[in-house]
Formats: sequence, structure tokens, C-alpha cells
Amino acid sequence: MAENISFTPSALVIAVLSTDESKRTELTCTLEKLFGSISIISDKLSFPYTDYYDKEMGGHPTRYFILFNNTINPENLADIKIQTNTLEKRFSDSNGRKINLDPGILSLHNFILASCKNRGHRIPLKNGVYGELTLIYYKKEFTDLPWTYADYRSKEVKEILESFRAMISHSNLSIKQIPQN
Repeated sequence: MAENISFTPSALVIAVLSTDESKRTELTCTLEKLFGSISIISDKLSFPYTDYYDKEMGGHPTRYFILFNNTINPENLADIKIQTNTLEKRFSDSNGRKINLDPGILSLHNFILASCKNRGHRIPLKNGVYGELTLIYYKKEFTDLPWTYADYRSKEVKEILESFRAMISHSNLSIKQIPQN
């Protein structure tokens, strides 16, 4: 009989969609207070995949990714998603969100996003948050799945996540327990 053991700690990555660069420093400082120091922030990427966010965000957003120094217990992903949803509201104005935050966990094997939208391929975690296996690491590269969002299918995003993966595979990151809400 298999015995349950603790999950292997994973790296926390937050994908940011934003139309308001003036809040970037405030956002990163707030994220560091919540989740620990930032290891690296990727370059900004264009986001040509949809105009879904344009009206609410008051323009066409750009995407960037944040890798944190501390690893986390994967069971904390739902709590992190709830915290990032709260931050999205904090950075909103009367027209809606200016920042969209998508937390995920990066391991040597895969990248898993948190979502509050239920779909057939998502697994309930807790408190209305689901986990989505977005990319798997197979044959020395990230491979998408039928439901992987278009931006995560892109060469640019896979290259960023592969560079983050290389960083975590060669480091001794520490485990941080994210406080419960």
C-alpha cells in the first residue's frame, strides 16, 4: 500500500497582465510582503491572444512573470489565488481591474495554474479554487495540453518558464509557508 508523504516544494510564479505600469513597484513590493523576495521578473511580453481584458483594463495589457525565491508547499496554491484575487480588487478602479494575477506552481515536472473558473479538466482544490495542469515538462521542454491557454503555448512563455525551471533546478530555495486567510 502506498503511503502519503508531503508534497515536494515548488516554485511560486505569478503571471501578471497589466495596463498600469505606474503601479508595478507598489505591486511587486506588496507581493514580496506576502510571498517573500522576488528572484526575477521577466521582460514584458505583448499579449495578442485575446481582447477579453481590453475594455475592463482600459487598454491592451502586457504580460510578465515573477519568480519568487522561496518555494511553497503546493497545497497552498488555493490560498495564494485567494490572496491574489484580493490584490486585483485593491488595484482596481471604478472601471475594473488594471492588474490580473495568475499564480502558479512550477516544479521540475510541470506548471500548474490556479483558477476560480471550473472546467472539465480542472481539479477542485478548496474554497472555489481549481488547479489546472497547464504545461508538462517532457523531453527537455514544456509541452502544452489541449486546454493550455494560447499565451502559455507560445515559444516566449515556454522559454521564460524553462529559464525559471533551470534556475530552480540549480538552487537551494527555502520553503515558505503562506499564511492561511
